[in-house]
Amino acid sequence: MTIRDRLKAAVPHQVTTQVRSSLTRYGERTSDRRPLPDFLITGTKRGGTTSLWRYLLEHPLVPRLFPAWNTKTSHYFEENWGRGEAWYRSHFPTERHRRALERRHGGPVRVGEAAPLYMFHPLVPQRVADLLPDVRLVFLLRDPVERAYSHWKERRTEGKEPLDFAVALDREEERTAGERERLIADPTYFSEAYDWYTYRARGRYLEHLEPWLESFDPAQLLILPSETLYAEPAASHARVLEFLGLPPHRLAAYEAHNHRRSGSMDPGVRAELCAYFAPHNAALAERLRMRFDWS
Repeated sequence: MTIRDRLKAAVPHQVTTQVRSSLTRYGERTSDRRPLPDFLITGTKRGGTTSLWRYLLEHPLVPRLFPAWNTKTSHYFEENWGRGEAWYRSHFPTERHRRALERRHGGPVRVGEAAPLYMFHPLVPQRVADLLPDVRLVFLLRDPVERAYSHWKERRTEGKEPLDFAVALDREEERTAGERERLIADPTYFSEAYDWYTYRARGRYLEHLEPWLESFDPAQLLILPSETLYAEPAASHARVLEFLGLPPHRLAAYEAHNHRRSGSMDPGVRAELCAYFAPHNAALAERLRMRFDWS
């Protein structure tokens, strides 16, 4: 049974509000029996996080979030920080559930979530370091030119982006002015503009990675080019499983999830973006001592 089939089986189309509220309250009441996650997939948006998350959920030792309709993330460290640790813990399986899976499949269980905005939010690295000092972190980094265009396509399809791509790029600073500063000043604030319209800013990867590099041991970080995941999904999946300390588990197929087809980017816009990101990409490659086959 595929992940999608299991989701349909676990979450009927018409789950009543009462049932949802009941399960949510139950998760919070039992939060002291729910260990914090072992890993986070964070970054970048439109970089393959959904696909990798789905691949990991196919492993018998990687349980889903709780309740079942929480498909990928709690959004705790950026959008729901004010709800507190007990609320966050309520999203993860109980210790009893973990032990049952370990007995059935030989262990060890690894629990996590996938949240691309965690990498980009200015307060998240320290929040994660304080609450999850031993967590394992997976960062997917996609060619920032292609990432920006894919980000725009998604927002356009969702009806949240009225502007053409070139205009949206030109107006990014205007539309997001002051949002980062407000996020830092007000720990409870969540900015839709900072999430929706940061096409260039999200692709300046090094400035967003630095706080993570400073806060965590290098052994806790796995940085993987998205293009490698796309071209070699089985090998990339195996590498992530090894990094997380999970036994091998090859899938029958590696479907690309959340993929969006569209027309090609305007050549002039592409050339401008390539020039814009070139120094940022060079600094990233030098800092990480990695090679990225990007434009």
